[in-house]
Amino acid sequence: MRIRTVLVGFGWSGREIWLPRLMASGDYEVVAAVDPDPAKREAFTAATDRPAFGDVDLLRAEDADLALVASPNHLHAAIARRLLSQGLATFVEKPVCLSSAEADTLAEAERAGGGPLLAGSACRYRADVRKLADLAGELGRLRHIDLVWERARGVPRSQGWFTSRAAAGGGVLFDLGWHLLDVLEAIAGPLAFDRVAASTSHDHVNDPRWTAAWRHDQPAPELNADVEDTVRGFLVTGTGLSVGLRASWATHSVSHDVTEIRIDGSGGAATLRSTFGFSPNREPRPRLSVVRRGRTSEVAVPAEPIGTEYSRQLDDLRARLADPSACGSAIAGARRIVCTIEALYAASATPLLPTGPVTTAAAT
Repeated sequence: MRIRTVLVGFGWSGREIWLPRLMASGDYEVVAAVDPDPAKREAFTAATDRPAFGDVDLLRAEDADLALVASPNHLHAAIARRLLSQGLATFVEKPVCLSSAEADTLAEAERAGGGPLLAGSACRYRADVRKLADLAGELGRLRHIDLVWERARGVPRSQGWFTSRAAAGGGVLFDLGWHLLDVLEAIAGPLAFDRVAASTSHDHVNDPRWTAAWRHDQPAPELNADVEDTVRGFLVTGTGLSVGLRASWATHSVSHDVTEIRIDGSGGAATLRSTFGFSPNREPRPRLSVVRRGRTSEVAVPAEPIGTEYSRQLDDLRARLADPSACGSAIAGARRIVCTIEALYAASATPLLPTGPVTTAAAT
């Protein structure tokens, strides 16, 4: 039986990432969309011949099996709470929430409504990341992990909300950093950090020359970003595992967009160099290498089209919807990640609270 799915949010992510994959899958049937923008609702209906609503409260839980939330960050928790309270299984794009308090609210809504909350962070579904995670078990006791994602020129605009702390929760740490921290859990399992040091900077975020042109965003009405474009962190667990994290929307240090993950263990080291995401300014192919006793060997990584990880995530989502034990798992993982993000911001003396009012409509 196909999973009747409502797409909540028809901005870039809903339109470019999720709708094509949902429509192409034999496992899903897109039955409706929700967006407060009449033009976006009209565009969705024209593309699918399905209805679109202006608010999630107009949905009936019995008419769908799943809601996929692809709205701006600050709306994720509020929308998911309303959907979960109706008992509707709800998949939320990263970041699932913007604070540990929001995570607790979502956990309560999930318990009260009975439908599972499912979390979206697609990078762990990449073939190269899965191969790296498999290799981690062969490296002995893990000592250190470096997580790096740097764009040469990639500040997102999205009509300004992506670079507004009130709307996005933060900058590159909530955007690229969430992915990196989720991949960290895929490699090393759930982690809690006893010591955290961090710094943030914002050298490029208000300069239009550093915009991610490949996203084809509409220009922001003005450049008044109040978020970081770069974060650097160093974290240590109670067992002594250390983690370095560096993420940049824009930097002088690379000529193209690069993701690099390095694992140091007592029995060897492994490095993945690739490019996560959709940017066309990327590494020509993923490269994975292992070093043991001074000898380096290359590990074959299957080539796959850009964005395959999102299709693979949908495949996994069907299995999780059928798993009674799924309730509680995703929000627990999201809470660990958002607590780490809160700790990094606190260590860098970056404000944690929004600087302006936010709305609760399902905007994109």
